[in-house]
Amino acid sequence: MHPTVMIIPSFDRPFARRGGWRARAAITSCAAVALLMSWLPGSARAVIEIEITRGADNAIPIAVVPFGWSGSGEAPGDIAAIVAADLQRSGNFAPLNREDLVSRPVSGDVPRYADWRLTGADFLLVGGIRPAEQGQVVEFQLFDVLQQSLMTGFSFKITDQTIRSAAHQIADEVYEAILGISGAFNTQIAFVSVAGAVGDRRYELQLADADGMNSQTMLASPYPILSPAWAPDGVSIAYVSFEGRYNSAIYVQNRSLGSREKILSREGINGAPSFSPDGRRLAVALSFEGSLDIYVLDVDGSNLRRITEGSAIDTEPVWIDDNTLLFTSDRSGGPQLYEVDAAGGRASRLTFEGNYNADPTVSPDGSTVAFVHGGEGGFQIAAIDRASGLFTTLTQGTLDESPSFSPNGQMILYATERDGRGTLGAVSLDGSVVQSLTLDDGGDVREPAWSPYTR
Repeated sequence: MHPTVMIIPSFDRPFARRGGWRARAAITSCAAVALLMSWLPGSARAVIEIEITRGADNAIPIAVVPFGWSGSGEAPGDIAAIVAADLQRSGNFAPLNREDLVSRPVSGDVPRYADWRLTGADFLLVGGIRPAEQGQVVEFQLFDVLQQSLMTGFSFKITDQTIRSAAHQIADEVYEAILGISGAFNTQIAFVSVAGAVGDRRYELQLADADGMNSQTMLASPYPILSPAWAPDGVSIAYVSFEGRYNSAIYVQNRSLGSREKILSREGINGAPSFSPDGRRLAVALSFEGSLDIYVLDVDGSNLRRITEGSAIDTEPVWIDDNTLLFTSDRSGGPQLYEVDAAGGRASRLTFEGNYNADPTVSPDGSTVAFVHGGEGGFQIAAIDRASGLFTTLTQGTLDESPSFSPNGQMILYATERDGRGTLGAVSLDGSVVQSLTLDDGGDVREPAWSPYTR
């Protein structure tokens, strides 16, 4: 059977970064769709390689001592190495090299503060692991070297399967104790990877830990997968998939149960799903009534309500709070961002800087909006403070898109392009820290979404 060529409009990105309505030709088979769902995590290898390309000028020196092990044989894992790597990747910390450690105390030891001051460390993290019934117990202590005081510390039970998560949790505790901001190391990112030549494309919706490890494939298909969006509980993900012959559909998939449900598939465009903060509703962009407009519906697919009307293109809705939506519209001539009540009504314009502002994401506290800003130098990630209107360009690429806030609001994950290949980047809200994230199998990666904190 000969393959069928489908021209698929980029309905989630109608204000195309490369001009006009962007069309992607997807070569697909007339045979039944081949879908694969896998819920077994990969090995501990990194599916994404993360490199710090710019760190904060005032990175904090910290000594992270290898955790002691009181059991027989080898320790179940190197928790200290994972913690140190997390802190270093944040760009805010500069862990000491292990060869520069003056001693190797464990949890319960009284540190010799004078010795640690000589190393230049401002803080000291020590810990230990001991066997326990059906697993181990890990404990840690964080000391302020300059103040010669214990800042925080506790113990909890782990298994061989949860040791990496435990290390990320400790890194979160250290980050918050020192900076006063919740950490986001023990979270995940979702993204779409694309591999294969034209006519033999493979699209995968993948999950990985925030450090790029423990990858999972949620969905694999020869058909395009677009716009993954997390539910606020961190368990379900909504996305768009082309599994009918010519039509798109919005699905919600539960990653814990391995189940998924088709929520919506109207005639025309079905795109850009976004969960409300309370998890009860979805905002979407639909065109079945003619123009592309914003709609809201319950997560079970019922109670569909139209929010915007008119001939303009209204798309890319995201929630500011349970009562307010932000979306992209060309009603003023070019794409700009607008706010509207989730029950409908008059929309108010948010962005005025330049002729192209689209693809918004909102910080967890609702104070800041990040988006794609177009100018003479291409398309970069920018941010605007909703209260003051202060506008800042954060990245320096030429084709940056799909921004997504970390759950602590400190970093913005985004898609970009390097050497003709789709990759990811991350930038801090103040622009001082920049990360480069590359898929290790050589494929393209796009449409990133940072998970919320798991409830």
